[in-house]
Amino acid sequence: MSRVTRRRGLAGLLLIPLLALLLSPVMPAPVGPATARAQAKPEGEMRWALYVTVSPVWFDPGEVVGVITPFWILYALHDALVKPMPGNQFTPSLAESWTVSQDQKTYEFKLRQGVKFHNGDPFTAEDVKFSFHRAKGKILHDKVKDVVIVDPFRIRFVLNEPWPDFMTFYGTFASGAGWVVPKKYMEQVGPEGFKKQPIGLGPYKFVSNNPGIELVMEAYEGYWRKMPAVKRLVYKSVPEATTRMAMVKRGEVDLAYLIDTPMADDVKRDPNLKLVFSGGIGTLYLDFFDMWDPKSPWADKRVRQAASYAIDRRGLSDAETAGGVSAHRQRGAQGLRLRPPHRGAPYNVARAKQLLAEAGYPNGFDAGDLYPWPPYSSTGETVTNYLAAIGIKTRVRNMERAAFYSALASKKLKGLCMCINAVYGNAASRLSETVPAEGAYSYGAWPDIEALYTQQARETDRKKREVLLHRIQRELAERVASRPSTTLSGRAR
Repeated sequence: MSRVTRRRGLAGLLLIPLLALLLSPVMPAPVGPATARAQAKPEGEMRWALYVTVSPVWFDPGEVVGVITPFWILYALHDALVKPMPGNQFTPSLAESWTVSQDQKTYEFKLRQGVKFHNGDPFTAEDVKFSFHRAKGKILHDKVKDVVIVDPFRIRFVLNEPWPDFMTFYGTFASGAGWVVPKKYMEQVGPEGFKKQPIGLGPYKFVSNNPGIELVMEAYEGYWRKMPAVKRLVYKSVPEATTRMAMVKRGEVDLAYLIDTPMADDVKRDPNLKLVFSGGIGTLYLDFFDMWDPKSPWADKRVRQAASYAIDRRGLSDAETAGGVSAHRQRGAQGLRLRPPHRGAPYNVARAKQLLAEAGYPNGFDAGDLYPWPPYSSTGETVTNYLAAIGIKTRVRNMERAAFYSALASKKLKGLCMCINAVYGNAASRLSETVPAEGAYSYGAWPDIEALYTQQARETDRKKREVLLHRIQRELAERVASRPSTTLSGRAR
């Protein structure tokens, strides 16, 4: 998707954005030696208009699993042993370096010395071990046999068996296990107290949070990597796109995410604004929650195929993202390593109706609720109209994002979901939360595909592993496990 920016010459921390249209003002400022000297200390304020309510759960990296949105906050408040940075997916951060044993079962990290949390507590291997053990994410905990503190600044992870994806899950957005919280402080205040007053190792420290209104953070001048250039960050929760747009035009915020497509032309005509694509990594797909119930129409592969043929992916992309993302039909791993080429079903209403008739539903059927991934309600409405054209009736049910995440993870939702898979890393990590039955957002699984997934996780030969992952993804496409529609991975314009 895209974003709009007002050019102001603000340098500082790079925060990794989620899928969005970003709006920001455009007023270049000259930069030279005098300016650099003047900005030796953090100064100024940068205001963001976000399309979601910032949840206090996102202040705690141990709560993160399979969702990229919280990293908006984590990159500011916290730090990790290893994390994605521009030009390097595995950038050494709190870990200066690491080694891997010859049998690929032991990873040893050399930690950075002299680093302190925002409250002055020293950072040591005790914090790393503590943070790992309290982090959510079943896969990592199943794979890691032991975490050994070698000395205060050296820590060793021992795996049960070789696992080629350890760094993908530990050192990227696939989980929050590698992001470090202060053990002593967390034990003093507890998880709920931590959410009210988080302490981290990041370039910004927590000031205040007014739920549903704004989160305020200030520069931590003791940040080990580089002193932030901007003194104060304000994240404002603004659910309405028209309000976010108006706030940028009035100069009330510097950045606004997720501007509706009809506004894009207006932005392009304004010389003070710039529309750019944020480079999100999500795949939007239609998930059939009820397909695992043999009594449901969705249990019939032909019905799922009909839904796939009914969706005009190119039209959906043009309508929802101003054509800023790619339309495709491959589940979950578009643009990631270890993904096979696959195109799948084109837009064909006649074929969709034919398949419904063959399945015994010539007049369609009532499919119940359709949940759009918040806040993409217009996408849900568009898909509902596509399905209605072939006789499948659905009702759009919108939810606030935090409530939706909780309901989705409970595995009790019924009907359909216009969902997004944005798990970072490669095809294996992207599929981890939806393909195995134990995945956080999986509502069912095929035993043979689960067996293949387990097999690929143990395979250390990259070529052999690639074959297995390609086979899994082709099988999922053949069985119509879900129907991808667009990839939210537009490039900046």
